[in-house]
Amino acid sequence: TVPQGLKAPSNGVLLGVDTLADGRTRWNWRVKTPNTYAIALNVGPYEEVSGTYKSRFGNSIPMAYWYLPGEKPQAEKLFAEFAPTLDFFESMIGPYPFGDEKLGVVETPHKGMEHQTINAYGNAYAKAPEGFDWLFQHEFAHEWFGNQLTAANWDDYWLHEGYGTYMQPLYGEWREGRARYAAMMQTQRALITNRRPVTQQRVATEEEVYEADKGGAGLDIYYKGSWMLHTLRGLIGDTAFFAVTRRAVYGRPDPKPGNFRPRFSSAAEYQALVRQVTGKDYGWFFDVYLRQAALPDLVERREGGTLSLSWTVPGGGNFPMPVDVQVAGKVHVVPMTGGKGRLPVPAGAHVVIDPDAKILRRSVAIEETQAWTAQSKRPTP
Repeated sequence: TVPQGLKAPSNGVLLGVDTLADGRTRWNWRVKTPNTYAIALNVGPYEEVSGTYKSRFGNSIPMAYWYLPGEKPQAEKLFAEFAPTLDFFESMIGPYPFGDEKLGVVETPHKGMEHQTINAYGNAYAKAPEGFDWLFQHEFAHEWFGNQLTAANWDDYWLHEGYGTYMQPLYGEWREGRARYAAMMQTQRALITNRRPVTQQRVATEEEVYEADKGGAGLDIYYKGSWMLHTLRGLIGDTAFFAVTRRAVYGRPDPKPGNFRPRFSSAAEYQALVRQVTGKDYGWFFDVYLRQAALPDLVERREGGTLSLSWTVPGGGNFPMPVDVQVAGKVHVVPMTGGKGRLPVPAGAHVVIDPDAKILRRSVAIEETQAWTAQSKRPTP
């Protein structure tokens, strides 16, 4: 119940608005399967722009954006992003999980939050080179990775934030191609700090995951999680990667509106799904990227007509990550069985390791840049 002249957008479906004798209004909302950390009530002098999306799955989905007065042009531009963004997710991941309720967004004083069917938006209609609002796209990604698929333990919230962050470069690729994808991935790469493992292998609180000063991985659950998914996609291929993703999100390979419900998952289940889909055990991959802080380091040595490569990983385990090597303009794949590989290289030939940056690995340049940036921010004595 809110004062006269105010509106109260919330989760789920609006059943109706009752006007009381004193002029106040009662907003009646119903939500079928609420994610308990994603419930929100917003009250303000909102104006609304709305429409209907015709899904590629045959259903129609209501869309609405509640915004503050005086922002109609900006609001309409943001609302114009709703349908193509929804089409991207439905084409790449699967059906919008809450199509029988709505796609809802509301302007808020805080930056953003994935409140189910009523995402908070506070990005001030910022513009970016990629041509879309990353904050809206990120929070909307959480309808799949957060509200449909929910981690059973905060320790596995890379399932929310890693996927939620990877969706921005993936959308960039869907819109403009590989160059945009690569540019956005490189921006994320510079933000990975590797101070702590992405997962602690224990039941954790929200603060113990999101806050670095309380032992958490902090922003690495976003950016390192995203780059881990990028590396996994390159390793197992698009067909397997998106098959794993759909099974993780919907609990089945053939999602259609009405044949799935929100579900809980974990890193252990995700790893099992990769094994199920590919027929191979990638435990070595998850042991390094999820359970160790340091990144794998690729050691290169060129002697005579041979290029020798070897992986060094925290804990000293096996890391058979194949590596692309470009020699005189031609790309060769070095299998790296046992974590080591060799490739004949003509004398004087120009060599580029991992030319398309498929692998999340140690970068001395990034480490030195981060150290220099931290040093430059310190006050001069």
